[in-house]
Amino acid sequence: MKTVRNRRGFTLIELLVVIAIIGVLIALLLPAVQAAREAARRAQCVNNLKQLGIALHNYHDTQGTFPLGGVSTSASNWGYESCLTWRALILPYMEGGNLYNALNLGINPSNPSSAYDKGAAFTAWVTVSSTWLCPSDGKNGDGKLTLGSATNPMGQHTQGSTPIDPFTGQPTTIVPVSNYAGSFGDNYCAGPLGGGAGLPWETKFDGQPLPGQPRIGYNGYWGTARGLPGGFTYGAGSLRGFFDYGTAQVASIASVTDGTSNSIMVGEVLPEKTGNSAFYVTNGGTAGCTVPINFDSNTYPAGAADCYQKWENLVRLGCRFSSTAKGFKSRHPGGANFLFADGSVKFLKASVSMPTYCALGSRNGGEVISADAF
Repeated sequence: MKTVRNRRGFTLIELLVVIAIIGVLIALLLPAVQAAREAARRAQCVNNLKQLGIALHNYHDTQGTFPLGGVSTSASNWGYESCLTWRALILPYMEGGNLYNALNLGINPSNPSSAYDKGAAFTAWVTVSSTWLCPSDGKNGDGKLTLGSATNPMGQHTQGSTPIDPFTGQPTTIVPVSNYAGSFGDNYCAGPLGGGAGLPWETKFDGQPLPGQPRIGYNGYWGTARGLPGGFTYGAGSLRGFFDYGTAQVASIASVTDGTSNSIMVGEVLPEKTGNSAFYVTNGGTAGCTVPINFDSNTYPAGAADCYQKWENLVRLGCRFSSTAKGFKSRHPGGANFLFADGSVKFLKASVSMPTYCALGSRNGGEVISADAF
């Protein structure tokens, strides 16, 4: 006669204990996995910036200067200039010759007689290499975001028109973007813009810092040649960084008297945090150092009446159309990556002091910065 053995299973308490242990292990391991993934993404971001540095220096070796921040003199009428950013100009130096050849340097986004909506530039417009995108930014749309409008205030509000999409016969609703912007240094991000009050921490554009206080910001807003009187007088401002988006000033290695290892050339930006981060068109190509690193310029409803397209807004600093949107920012915890003029890439903490940060932004300001200051 066979003996029947009773097989004892897990009790409910034992099962709950096992589940609890598994949950604790997952809770312990998940942050480590996430940290490892972020480290890999950050390393790729560093490599992207190094590639841009090589392309910029190859451009300099060929042309004798670094590229224009934007193909625009802004002395007369933007409507007769291509308004292409420095990003477009270095494409041939980073294996993007075919893409560069698809651009038409005589096409302007706003001029009715030669605007993008005549069908030019579509192929280039919808092509953005991964080199221009930080993998940590999961909201960059892989380089293609939607066109902004009153019903889509979180879109990208580029200058002029967008190219005709040959498949629909209508202007495309896609705007190409990048996570890397050229630095105009410690020229004002606000200064005379938005009514002239400037950002709360900037030195007033038509005044001097208080005794014992450092100067934060210099005339020539956004790196242009516009300055006093009024903050907009053409020829009265000068570029302190590397890229002037609108008045055709250029920088060269010879002009970097502060030392190439102490001068920021390119940094990270987040298209979601600004109303215009267009890849090809001037306004979206540059950023500056008078806004603290990782300042969140998208905490206020973008569609609100006192935010939407209130460009250089100085009332709502958390508005993505405000001057704070012209600062460098990233998804990396605690700071952002920056390409320096010597080709090196350094991670700057968000806690870096503003005087030090601004000094790193200028290429020829004469500031003395110790190696342990950033």
